[in-house]
Parts: sequence; C-alpha cells; structure tokens
Amino acid sequence: MQETPDARTADSSQQEGPAGELTEQPGTPETPQQAPEPSAPETMPSLEVLLKRAELAAQEHHDAWLRAKAEADNIRKRAQSEIASAHKFAVESFATELLAVKDSLEAALAVENASVESMKSGVELTLKQLLSVFEKFSLTEIDPAGQKFDPHRHQAISVVEGEAEPNTVVQVLQKGCLLHDRVIRPALVTVSKTRSVES
Repeated sequence: MQETPDARTADSSQQEGPAGELTEQPGTPETPQQAPEPSAPETMPSLEVLLKRAELAAQEHHDAWLRAKAEADNIRKRAQSEIASAHKFAVESFATELLAVKDSLEAALAVENASVESMKSGVELTLKQLLSVFEKFSLTEIDPAGQKFDPHRHQAISVVEGEAEPNTVVQVLQKGCLLHDRVIRPALVTVSKTRSVES
C-alpha cells in the first residue's frame, strides 16, 4: 500500500522518539527582543562633597562681598575728600578775580598828589571792575526802591507815612545781595504806611 503524501510529509518539527512518540525537534527558536537594561541610577554625592561645595560657594560669595564693600568704602572716602576739597577751595576763582580789584585800589592809593577828580575816576573804574567780578559769579544787588516790600528779600528798619502806596519801599538804606537765587544779605529799607486821618 502506497503512503499518501500527507502521511509521508510529517511535521518537520516533530520526530519519532524511541517509543514511537512524537517529540519536538529542536530548531532555531525565535530570539525574543531583550528589554533595554535600565541605566544605573546616578550615585548621589556624599554629604562631605556637598558640604565642601557649599563651603566653597559661601567663600566665593564672602570674597565678592568683601571686594564690593572695600570698593564702596573707597568711593565714599574719595567723595568725602573731593567734597572737603571743594569746600576748601570753592572761593579760589572768586579770590583770584578779587586780587585784580585789590591791585587797582593799591595803584590808586600809590598815586601822590592825586586830584579829587582823578581819585573819583579811579574809584569808579575800580567799582566797575568789582561789579564785573560780582556778575561773573552770579552776585546781584537787591535795590528795591519803589517796589513792594518783600519780607523774604527786604528788612524794614522803619515805617513812615508818605504819598506812596502802603507797604512800598520808599528808601533803601543798604542794598541787599543775591547769590544766584539765595539772599545772602537782605536790603535794609524804609517802608510806607497809610497816612493817618487827622480828626
């Protein structure tokens, strides 16, 4: 009897064993994909290392603070020195200009047998020179004759009756002076008041 192809063709993966049992033939089993090995956890630095890092960072910050403090102290000292120097020599330019006025006065006094007219002319020229110095350094006169009395710029010496409107400066006894916008000497003045009505 002829074997059928189905009977001849047996499963290649099976083979008769010694007792006629079919056994699984070892083949090339499909290799399963291996899962990626988990990366080893990063080891935490020890407390000693962390402490050392913190100490180094603190030292750097402390050094930076010391440098900043020293620089601030130097700037403060330099500013104080400059302010003291500015106060000490603030009038240097003004004093230099006044020396020329002094020279003119001395030259006028050195002239012997000067006439009254020449002396007066020399004094007038010297006064112009002095006023020029005042103008250069923003020194201006306060001459409030005929103006309303201003207690911030004028100092009333007396009050008199007169034809002028009340509270008007009728006489300037001494001119005042401004340095820029600051009053360094108020003008001494006489102020008018309302004329009293005789009964």
